[in-house]
Amino acid sequence: MTETPHENRTVLVTGGAGFIGSNLVERLMQRSGTRVRVFDNLSRPGVSHNVRWLRSLDSAMELEVIDGDIRDAAALASAAHDVTEIYHLAAQVAVTTSVDHPRSDFEVNALGTFNVLEAARRSGRRPFLLFTSTNKVYGGLHSVPVTVEGAHYRATDKTFRGVSEQEMLDFHSPYGCSKGAADQYVRDYARIFHLPTVVFRMSCIAGPRQFGNEDQGWVAHFLYSILEGRPITIYGNGYQVRDVLHVSDLVDAMQAARLHQKQTCGEIYNLGGGPDRSVSVREMLTKMEDITGRRANLRSSEIRPGDQPLYVSNTDKMTRDTGWVPSTSLHSVIESLREFWHANREILRTQRLPVLAEDLVSEEVA
Repeated sequence: MTETPHENRTVLVTGGAGFIGSNLVERLMQRSGTRVRVFDNLSRPGVSHNVRWLRSLDSAMELEVIDGDIRDAAALASAAHDVTEIYHLAAQVAVTTSVDHPRSDFEVNALGTFNVLEAARRSGRRPFLLFTSTNKVYGGLHSVPVTVEGAHYRATDKTFRGVSEQEMLDFHSPYGCSKGAADQYVRDYARIFHLPTVVFRMSCIAGPRQFGNEDQGWVAHFLYSILEGRPITIYGNGYQVRDVLHVSDLVDAMQAARLHQKQTCGEIYNLGGGPDRSVSVREMLTKMEDITGRRANLRSSEIRPGDQPLYVSNTDKMTRDTGWVPSTSLHSVIESLREFWHANREILRTQRLPVLAEDLVSEEVA
C-alpha cells in the first residue's frame, strides 16, 4: 500500500521538536497536502535548535508549532480538534529521573497520555493515533536466560529470535509503570472507544538530531563522548546487548502502521533493529573506535538494578502486518551520527551536559 500523492492530512505530533519527533515532522512535511502541528513544551536541550531547523525547510509553510504541555488537557484538546492523525511522542524518558521524581513521571507519561487519548476521542474525528512505548514494560526479562559468549551475552535458547509481544508484562521502576499504564490505555481506547490506535514498544533508536544528553540515547552519548574526549561510564561488564534501529527506519514503520490500519489498529508492536542489528556495549564501543580512529575514555561502575542483560526485538509481527523491514546497518547508524556531530559540533557541545555520568544502556528514547 502506498500513499496517495495529494492526501489531505492534518497531523499532530506531541514532542515534535525532539529527536524522533523532528525526524518524523521533516518526513511528514515532504508530503503534499499535509499540515503538521507540533505540540511541545520545548524544555529539553536541543529542541529549540530542532525547531529552527524545521522552520528553515522549504516545506515549513505547512508547519505550526505550539508551545504546550501534555499535562494541559485543554491545550491538547484545542490542538487536536481538527486532526486526522496523532503521533504521541512527548514523554519523560529516563528511568533515573522517574526514581527521583515519580509524581512528575506519572503526570507526564500516564496522565499526559490519557489527555492525548481524551483529546482524540472528544474531537469526534477518530484520528489515527500512534503511541511510542518502551521495552521497559517487560522488566528485567528473567524469562530469557543468558550466557556469556565473547564480549556479549547471548540467549541460552539458540532458537531465540528476540522478544515478542507475547512476553509477560513486568513493570519495573516508576518509568516502566507510567509508560506501561499508558500503553495499556492506548490499546484499550481502541477496544472500548474504537479509536484507531497503535502502540510501538521501542528498543534503542539512534540517528541525526539526537543530542546525546544523559537521558537521550546511549548510542549517541557514546559516539559524541568519544569524539569529544569525554569519559564514558560502563555499568557492569559491558556485555549487555541491545538492538539498534535507525530513526529513518522507525519513521518508515510509523507510516507503514498508518497505511495498514486494518491490520494495525488496536495492536502492539515491538520495534527495534532485531537480531541483525544487535550489539553489546563493548562491541559498540569497538565499532565506534574503529570508525572514528579514537579511543574511548572508559570508567567502570556497578551494574544497575533492573538492567536487562539482553534485549532484542522480535519484529516479525510488524513485518507480517505491514511488510516493514529495517534497512539501515549498524555501521550506517554510527556514520549518520558522526556526520550530524561534525555538522553541529558547536551546538552539541553547548547543549550537552558538562559531565555525563550515565551511559543509558538500558534506556530508549521517546
